[in-house]
Amino acid sequence: MKAFTLIELLVVIGIMVILMAAAIVAINPFRQFAMANNAARLSGVTTIMNAIYQNIVDNKGLWGGDLPTPPTNCSTLPTTETSIGSGATQTNICGCIVTDYVATMPVDPQHGRYADCTNYNTGTDGAEMTTGYTIRRPAGGRITICAKGTQIPPETAEICISR
Repeated sequence: MKAFTLIELLVVIGIMVILMAAAIVAINPFRQFAMANNAARLSGVTTIMNAIYQNIVDNKGLWGGDLPTPPTNCSTLPTTETSIGSGATQTNICGCIVTDYVATMPVDPQHGRYADCTNYNTGTDGAEMTTGYTIRRPAGGRITICAKGTQIPPETAEICISR
């Protein structure tokens, strides 16, 4: 009767394990997820910037938070880098861009949390709820929005755009 010996089976299983390990190393799923998160961060930062500029265009050159009667949940843009959120030390831009220019506030895929325009600084569990993005507009300068804590490649600590 012909059959496989235990040694033959172990050799085949060993070869399969080596091939699967090589495939996992070649694919590198952790790097792929990190690259996808960075792409989502760039998309979020770009979406916020585009919405801000749409608001400025619609208000004839003024940011909604700078209007004589600004919308609810819309503050002036800070001159120093500040987290975008609804907390006292954060910059709330939600009321100026959400529903008119974006459906919901874009958030960092790993660190961002958002419920609504009045609740994205602290959640019911006490955890901080921010978009995970920062914003600044120095006096007379360009608006800069950044995503901090980016993942691979390690040489980029943040994703920023300025206009």
